[in-house]
Amino acid sequence: MTISPSIRQTSSEATVSPSDRVLRTHLPKREATPGVSVREADVSLRLDGGGNGLLDTTHFDTVRFPPPAWIQAEMATAIDNGSWAYTPYRGAPEVLESLAGPISTFLGSDVGAENLALTPGTQGAIFTTLSAIVNEGDLVLLADPDYLFCERILEFLGARVERIPLLFDTDEPTLDLELIEKLSAEKPKLLMFSHPNNPTGAIYSEAMIARVAELAVAGDFLVMVDELYSRLVYGNTPFHHLRTQPGMPERSITLLGPSKTESMSGFRIGVIVAPNSIIQNVEQCLAMTSLRAPAYSQRLLGRWLTGDADFLAERIADLEALRDMTVAKLGAVPGLHMHPQNGTAYLFVDVSAFGATDVEIAGALQREARVIVSPGYQFGAQGTGHFRICYARDESEWAAALDLMVTCLTGFATRAGISA
Repeated sequence: MTISPSIRQTSSEATVSPSDRVLRTHLPKREATPGVSVREADVSLRLDGGGNGLLDTTHFDTVRFPPPAWIQAEMATAIDNGSWAYTPYRGAPEVLESLAGPISTFLGSDVGAENLALTPGTQGAIFTTLSAIVNEGDLVLLADPDYLFCERILEFLGARVERIPLLFDTDEPTLDLELIEKLSAEKPKLLMFSHPNNPTGAIYSEAMIARVAELAVAGDFLVMVDELYSRLVYGNTPFHHLRTQPGMPERSITLLGPSKTESMSGFRIGVIVAPNSIIQNVEQCLAMTSLRAPAYSQRLLGRWLTGDADFLAERIADLEALRDMTVAKLGAVPGLHMHPQNGTAYLFVDVSAFGATDVEIAGALQREARVIVSPGYQFGAQGTGHFRICYARDESEWAAALDLMVTCLTGFATRAGISA
């Protein structure tokens, strides 16, 4: 086995044990396979975000789906203005002021510059916000399944995490509202969920969003909703923002950003919308972690959420066609189940009938199809027996990869005694 020079340890190097905080993020209480922590499973599958020469479906193909055409000129203008290199920790005041109007219109709720902070991507938004408000031992309710790093960050901070199942056995996907109501008696600090849901793409009804708001007000807890994919909604599916509900401007934290819809992940820019008291604490955490979001990237937000209807419509149409192709091809695998949703560019594939672990299936797809998928264990206990793929890819390359995946997965079905 070849060891990367960046991680090769020489005999003279001291062995440094990870901190207890880091060890908690390995989630030893929830083993992906018998005797293996989620961290060990990640390492065994080389899930380090680098792709390792394979077709990596853990993120968007930013070659096929590049940023908007105006990005290059706007970035050049920002770089040419050296005085823009340093900003206040929460973001350049003029950028925050310019964002307040478009974000207010998008969310359907009044937002001022004092309600905004810019972060190094929405990943930075999650970490800095949770660091600013969560104490050791605080109860945090987290959707299951949901974005993989939420639980790990909460464990790093020493929170007590209770997972709230996402239910698909009703007319519309919904969080388990009865469980949220039951746990409200234990005085949670926070409820967290993504909307649309990552990894499933589920979009929640107005009734569910309204009930979440009612429970938050009655139980006096905060709600953080990651709406990073809220512009990637197909057809005429209505999308309901939590912040518009009564009592929620005062107790909701909304995460937004251009990293997915506009393929701007490489620019590392995210937006927090929250009460000013929370923003002030977030600002302290930003000062300690990154000082500020990338200053030149902040300037790119001047054209975000404005005047891009044609760009957005074309992108959504392309992604919807890719979703349909993906579902059609994978539908040939006996025993495989899918619940395609109307948001994001993700498909959460149920392969629990195959009797193999997430690690085994993801490993086989790497070896036989040369494709990296996100194994379901990463997203919570309810994700076990699934994998997530991002179908935002070059059409011809993706069609060929899907054919190899079908062959690999059909082999699992055959070995499990499942026939068409």
